[in-house]
Amino acid sequence: MTRISSDIFISGGGVAGLTAAAAFGSAGFSVICADPAPPVTKAEDDGADLRTTAFLQPSIPVLAAAGLWDRLRAFAAPLQIMRIIDAGGEVEQPRIIKDFNAADLSDAPFGWNLPNWLLRREMMDRLSELPNVTFLPGIAARSVFTRESEALVTLSDGRKAAAKLVIAADGRGSTIRQAVGIPVKTTRYGQKALTFSVTHPIPHDNVSTEIHRSGGPFTLVPLPDRDGLPCSAVVWMETGPEVQRLAALTDAEFEAAINARSCHILGPLTLSSRRLVWPIISQIAAQMSAERVALIAEAAHVVPPIGAQGLNMSLADLAALLEVAEADRANIGSVAMLDTYNRRRHFDVQARVAGINALNRASMVEGQLLRDLRAGALNAFYSVTPVRKTLMKAGLGLR
Repeated sequence: MTRISSDIFISGGGVAGLTAAAAFGSAGFSVICADPAPPVTKAEDDGADLRTTAFLQPSIPVLAAAGLWDRLRAFAAPLQIMRIIDAGGEVEQPRIIKDFNAADLSDAPFGWNLPNWLLRREMMDRLSELPNVTFLPGIAARSVFTRESEALVTLSDGRKAAAKLVIAADGRGSTIRQAVGIPVKTTRYGQKALTFSVTHPIPHDNVSTEIHRSGGPFTLVPLPDRDGLPCSAVVWMETGPEVQRLAALTDAEFEAAINARSCHILGPLTLSSRRLVWPIISQIAAQMSAERVALIAEAAHVVPPIGAQGLNMSLADLAALLEVAEADRANIGSVAMLDTYNRRRHFDVQARVAGINALNRASMVEGQLLRDLRAGALNAFYSVTPVRKTLMKAGLGLR
């Protein structure tokens, strides 16, 4: 039996797992990170993740400490304004438009948006600079055995990886979480999401726009220009059957549908990528740690893609975990360290999952009366300046 060892073993090489590897590696810990699928780092390659991630203000120090932000900033589209449009009237046209401007809080944008495939490319390049980080593509964690002194992870190639701390960043179906017996609560909405990118003649002016009608929001998130045209990423949430119908349309039929749903706010939208579909759920683990194991990202919590909360919650997990690890390096992975991590993160995660669940339920309403009530609530919240600023701070994770 071949045995490899490190301070930290990370299961999962998605955006959260690779960021964790770069962050802990930059902090001087020895790290092994394994993922069953090699990362796809070109948009045109099969399996490329064409979704985008918006990094909100509090996530930038995490990326900077990991040596990533200087690599990423040149490719990022700033998000200066979060625009909410209610199109839930009898005619599918905007009836309420409210802008939440980052300038009301600070000189910085709310965040910056980047394609996921590009994040993987830059993160892999960063890991290659860190001699204390080993990345194992095409290798999965099969099981984990923990004891007071260390954890032992069995890998798909037969090797054993010993570590003081195992970080589960292996997604909503986390093998590590299941292996240590942490249960989850899952909420299903009967929704799916379509993700794709579009070009349009009207500049987005760094405005991220959520359009609410029924079934879920239609969200346009700024991207850098493509082929000389303004470009946006789109997340369209709808009921499962409706998404399946939309996914089966021809490109011309689909463009007609997205133009109607976007209320033409950016002019005619032209599809500029393939369409991807994935199910919408919320999920939360009963706790975020076990003996020698910490859960982060979707291993700990899954939320609908509203308000750019998902990965930013994940980076808040990472920031808290790194802080408690650096505070007591000699006892990394100890019961005391992991209990502290769980206390710092779990309550906030529970509150955010509950809040996003409520927002998603509101975005799905079908009846005209309920849509009118939703529009009235948006108008009322926006009109009171202290309430508006409090909502913006809460969305950013600021106190």
